Amino acid sequence: MSSDFIVAVVGSEPITNLEVTLRAQAIEAQLRQQGQSTPPREQLLSEVLDQLIQDKTQLQWAREIGVQVSDADVSQAEDNAAERAQMTPEQLRTQLERSGVVLKQWRQDMRDQLTLQRLREREVTPRIRPTDQEIDQYLRERQTQQEARQALNLAQILIAVPDDATPQQIAQSEAQAREVFQRAQGGEDFAQLARSFSAAADRTSGGQMGMRPQDRYPPLFVEAVRQRPVGAVVGPVRSGAGFHVLKVLERAAADSAATVVQTHARHILLRPGGQMSVNVARAELTRMKRAIEGGKADFAQLAREHSQDGSASAGGDLGWANPGMFVPEFEEVMNRLGPQEISDPLVSRFGVHLIQVLERRKTEMSVREQRELARNALRESKFEETFQTWAREVRGRAYVELRDPPQ
Repeated sequence: MSSDFIVAVVGSEPITNLEVTLRAQAIEAQLRQQGQSTPPREQLLSEVLDQLIQDKTQLQWAREIGVQVSDADVSQAEDNAAERAQMTPEQLRTQLERSGVVLKQWRQDMRDQLTLQRLREREVTPRIRPTDQEIDQYLRERQTQQEARQALNLAQILIAVPDDATPQQIAQSEAQAREVFQRAQGGEDFAQLARSFSAAADRTSGGQMGMRPQDRYPPLFVEAVRQRPVGAVVGPVRSGAGFHVLKVLERAAADSAATVVQTHARHILLRPGGQMSVNVARAELTRMKRAIEGGKADFAQLAREHSQDGSASAGGDLGWANPGMFVPEFEEVMNRLGPQEISDPLVSRFGVHLIQVLERRKTEMSVREQRELARNALRESKFEETFQTWAREVRGRAYVELRDPPQ
């Protein structure tokens, strides 16, 4: 019996046993390289076949609705893969060939993955519409998480209450705690009061409990000092141990939940077309980069003279940008640059760019920006469930025939 045969047909495209086997072997090799166990072979072959069918149904749908990926897009993805591997594209191709990878198929696989990515951005993302209530809840939870990570240093004076205390003893302890609170609030030395009155083990250190994340303090302490300034005295706070008088000694500086890192960048964009190919645009931008870094040209002036983007008149200045404002292939490269660093030419869906990061800063987001960030985060969290529903719909529209192996 032949080792290769058709195991499924999607539309008019066959999937062969050899395709499934080679993909399964690649997955097994990757898992072993990562030190992970491999699933049973029959299970893996079944999962690989399902994935190949899913990919083919979606690629066929992409062609039907006109989703395209250019050769330049594939070349840029190859460059990005090489950069992540800390190699040149030529070195990466050599390594792949030595590993037995057929480069033509590797590039086709990369094209397919880019096509699927764009298809899903176009088809799945618009289906996810977080509600205002979900956004409000997300922002509340994010603020709570941020507060829990903020470090806090408190001091305490504990007026203990025995487990079997009578109501009269409890009242006496509370009265003593109130007296200590008033003396501390009146300006007496808190550490000395702790040494004199506290029943806690930390009394010898003036009641100091030490700098620690808020989530490592009792929740009732955190709640009692919430939004109270450094130096504030609070209490008495009742716990199972007795009555506590608290003092806020320090609050560690922490970023607000509404803080975001913005990037100030500029770029030069060349749009291939006519006599200018992608390779010509790359070469021209490489020449510009060398001239700028050699002190023979000014980035802003070159942008004014050559850039084919609306920002040209401003010297290519893109202003301060929040994460997610640019297309992924542009932002991925920009985010790897340090201040004043210039990228190599990169290809995006808009053309070929030269990017320079000018500076970065942390800033407070507006309410509108916070809600947009929350909306995007919720879209990401809901993506997988929405994607699976959409994938079933696409497969349901396609012709899929499973075939038994020949006898």
